[in-house]
Amino acid sequence: MSPLIDLTTKISSLKLKNPTILASGIMDEDVGSMKRIAGSGAGAIVTKSIGLKPREGYPNPTIVELECGVLNAMGLPSPGIKEYGEEIKNFKKIKVPLIGSIFGSNSKEFVELGRKMQEYGTDALELNMSCPHARGYGLEIGSDPVLVKKITYDVKQSVDIPVFVKLSSNVSDLKDIARAVEKGGADGVVAINTVKAMKINLELKKPVLANKIGGYSGKAIKPIGVRCVYEIAETVDIPVIGVGGITTGEDALEYIMAGASAVQIGTGIYYRDLDVFRKICGEIEGWMKKHGVKRLSDLVGVAHI
Repeated sequence: MSPLIDLTTKISSLKLKNPTILASGIMDEDVGSMKRIAGSGAGAIVTKSIGLKPREGYPNPTIVELECGVLNAMGLPSPGIKEYGEEIKNFKKIKVPLIGSIFGSNSKEFVELGRKMQEYGTDALELNMSCPHARGYGLEIGSDPVLVKKITYDVKQSVDIPVFVKLSSNVSDLKDIARAVEKGGADGVVAINTVKAMKINLELKKPVLANKIGGYSGKAIKPIGVRCVYEIAETVDIPVIGVGGITTGEDALEYIMAGASAVQIGTGIYYRDLDVFRKICGEIEGWMKKHGVKRLSDLVGVAHI
């Protein structure tokens, strides 16, 4: 990385060496895979979403590649916060910020999970209020601004580390939900989670996924994600983290110019391998050199006119 180009970024009190973050649910089940991601150049890592108790998730098939992305319905499989705590403790030797993703069915569960994540040593929390296919969790909570505000507020009152809230585009008024996040005292908004979708097998005349409906990620959802980040950035004053369909430095720059201070990468690993973080940083740096920009922070939100 060139010393003349500054890719560092700050989200609340969390400082990152570069804007790329591993998104929740991709190679973040154990400390071994997270170490590999950290070694590939990621600026931070979000853990797999963890609930209070062990949860099996949905039966197979749970994932299928489509024309422009990947459709999945894992069903939030989780070993439970107690067992996952051992993985987090082992991660602390790695010099990359760790963001603990948690899901719950009510405020009490989120608060207990948040306290545990902080106790285990995570540097920040990500509240999953956006999973599109888990009954009683995720989007079913994240589509209600009253619930979003209360859960965010209760968690913020219970921990000392930054709290980010991950939202879905599958809501009638995203700006209203983003305002609820800010009023709840969150330190940042993450947008977007996968988009609700499904695939039909013509020969079997039935849905491909066992859960029938899943979440679509990859290139196809990038314009949706960029739009959501742009709208959120015009609505709230807290930092925004963009996610959805980012596989190149140019994709990341779109999100940054829309208002994102950092970007999360998930499906991009599937298409460009683990080295995608280093590749994207190199592409961002190349673009900045070409256009005479020295600090990434100078590009955050410049597309707002």
